[in-house]
Amino acid sequence: LVDENVLRIILETAEIQSDDHIVEIGAGIGVLTAELLKKAKQVTSIEVDATLIPLVHAYLACKLKPETCDNAHIICENALTSSFPIDPYKIIANIPYHITSPLLRHAFLESETYPTSMTLLIQREVAEKICDTQNAGLLTILVGLFGEPSYIHTVPPDSFLPPPKVDSAILHINCFDTPHADTKTIEEVFRLTKIAFSQKRKMLRNTIGELHGGMELLAEAHIEPTRRPQTVRIEEWIRLAHMTENA
Repeated sequence: LVDENVLRIILETAEIQSDDHIVEIGAGIGVLTAELLKKAKQVTSIEVDATLIPLVHAYLACKLKPETCDNAHIICENALTSSFPIDPYKIIANIPYHITSPLLRHAFLESETYPTSMTLLIQREVAEKICDTQNAGLLTILVGLFGEPSYIHTVPPDSFLPPPKVDSAILHINCFDTPHADTKTIEEVFRLTKIAFSQKRKMLRNTIGELHGGMELLAEAHIEPTRRPQTVRIEEWIRLAHMTENA
């Protein structure tokens, strides 16, 4: 990322406080890391490429006072398998596009604790999809169970070196204090949505309705069987999950 204006927007969007613990995913050479350290109490930066770690330390030493650098914890790990902090933390990430979905699943479904917020620089189409509740996808539902997403800013290719072939976007997720449902219900929501979205052009009567007692469960949940999964709201999936759990 070479556009200082985009960097500023990311920092403003994250609303970093002086006592915050930031988990940065994808340190690169440390450009964003240095700015985070100026604002936060602690920065844990996860970088999978071991060859970049010395460059991060060198960049931070060049840009910051030694006592500020001491607040950085640079680790060489895969963020998709790393353990995130137990104490409250915020995630800020400029990530390869292909790990967006795995990262969201890891943060929300696989980690012992989930962040208080996430500020992500991701592919524009993915950010738009996550925020599109009228034509929902699996990521829309995943994020909506744990937080409220906001599309912040479109980032053109020339903001990067080398430039990608597509537009990017800054997405902010303000995470709820508690998810919209308990763990068991969330697991059931994803079992049902996996079935429905595997044939997303079909009406629910031809996917969920094919399950044992599926048509009756749709009726009890007040979901029309002629609808397609993209139109079902999160609260409706939760209601249907409760029905199937109790069936």
